[in-house]
Amino acid sequence: MNQKNSLGLNNCFLDKNDPLDLFEVWMNEAKKTEPNDPNAVALGTSDHNNSPSIRMVLLKDFNKDGFVFYTNLNSQKGNELKKNPKTAMCFHWKSLLRQVRINGAVKQVSNEVADEYYNTRGYESRIGAWASKQSSILNHRDELLNSIEEYKKKYDNQNEVPRPDHWSGWNLIPTSIEFWLDGDNRIHERLKYIKDEAGNWTKSLLSP
Repeated sequence: MNQKNSLGLNNCFLDKNDPLDLFEVWMNEAKKTEPNDPNAVALGTSDHNNSPSIRMVLLKDFNKDGFVFYTNLNSQKGNELKKNPKTAMCFHWKSLLRQVRINGAVKQVSNEVADEYYNTRGYESRIGAWASKQSSILNHRDELLNSIEEYKKKYDNQNEVPRPDHWSGWNLIPTSIEFWLDGDNRIHERLKYIKDEAGNWTKSLLSP
């Protein structure tokens, strides 16, 4: 018999007043069960015509202030986020039959935070941040490969590869977070947290 929380949901929803506390529990469980990249998340953006775009990115940090990922600031998503910071994320952990949906607006992380994460990356990844003009058209794959070799010559000391100004992180500051659990006959369980203007979270059950 499944245990229930105080709202009548599966006990995996717990009884947390702060959704970041629940997200941490779910993420830690996903790290144990997902075969690849439990931190992979679909990120939605939109352009100046309000045309949507979505792609997978990797969540690199999260805390009470939000959810952090890194990218080329001049990529399609980077340019779209500069013009419209409102965005959404969706995690899908198939092994757990769970989803988490997050809405909010992004803010660029500080140079200090970006530098700290950049310096944890492997040498090839740091070189790639210089060599790749993300989302731009390539006439031939060799253009990219040659660029990589050129930057390897420029930064041949693997311990001294500076972070490019065009590469940094975004922090999605959430205004709503929804937790979803697959249910029999599509009678799913959904719990949504919404942040008010005072910064307090309220939670509600949603119909499947």
